Amino acid sequence: MDHLIAYAVPVFLTLIALEAAATLWSPRLRYERRDTFASLAMGVGNVLITVAIAGAKIPALYWLYDHRLVELGTGLGAWVIAFVADDFTYYWFHRASHEVRFLWAAHINHHSSEHYNLSTALRQSWTTPFTTFLFYGPLPLLGIHPIMVLTASSVSLIYQFWIHTEAIEHLGWFERIFNTPSHHRVHHGSNVAYLDRNHGGILIIWDRLFGTFTPELARVRYGLTTNLTTFNPVRIAFHEWAALWRDMAQASDWPTRLAYFFCPPGWSPDGSTLTSAQRRARAAGVATAPPPGASLPLANSVVAGASTR
Repeated sequence: MDHLIAYAVPVFLTLIALEAAATLWSPRLRYERRDTFASLAMGVGNVLITVAIAGAKIPALYWLYDHRLVELGTGLGAWVIAFVADDFTYYWFHRASHEVRFLWAAHINHHSSEHYNLSTALRQSWTTPFTTFLFYGPLPLLGIHPIMVLTASSVSLIYQFWIHTEAIEHLGWFERIFNTPSHHRVHHGSNVAYLDRNHGGILIIWDRLFGTFTPELARVRYGLTTNLTTFNPVRIAFHEWAALWRDMAQASDWPTRLAYFFCPPGWSPDGSTLTSAQRRARAAGVATAPPPGASLPLANSVVAGASTR
């Protein structure tokens, strides 16, 4: 585990304890003991897995850096590039983790809590340590030193801890540029209008530029469109992988299996389940056509994704 995260952990736990204590006089703040312990267990598992694979991941980053295409050095300008490049990469990694089902299978546990508090920030995946390399691996090739890559990523994770709270409402001009609790509450919402919105890490400008920004207007409903009924961290970590496997195993051909793997969560070959985009279109009264060869008209389909979207 990066030393910055190690230093931050005691601060995280202290702030969680203080926010939990604040629920005694603030009805806006909510904690549920089993939910909190599930989040902490997910965080511990994520750290252990990250440490376990560091011996392969870090040498791979250095190998890629040895074959870099651009020489940026390690000066101030290179650090600025590293932080901007990391945040840009995080946006696309996070967005893809909502729009590609096998990546969603790794990321979904972070959205599985029906509560929104600082402990939710620690509800980290046990399988995203394996998927992040697909996105962050190219950064050393672009001349960003591995230490810079790891440091920028750690700073982003530390920053994102404080935005998992209902204690802070709106922050004025700051929200034009930076990710805030209000923006991230939207991201954790299961309201149809809030699905797959506000993917930014530190900066919210990427969402504004690429059309995925939505402000917090209606009260946020937290969790999944089909919520889990367990606090078991193993089930939280792997339930969507199991659902993905079942869908692929039941498919009649490989094109359909691959579509389940790579298409958005909720995709189905007959249109019997809906993706987030289809849910938003339906809520807006926009007609959507079923996939080619659909056996059921979309208008009669079940509004519950093939995954616990």
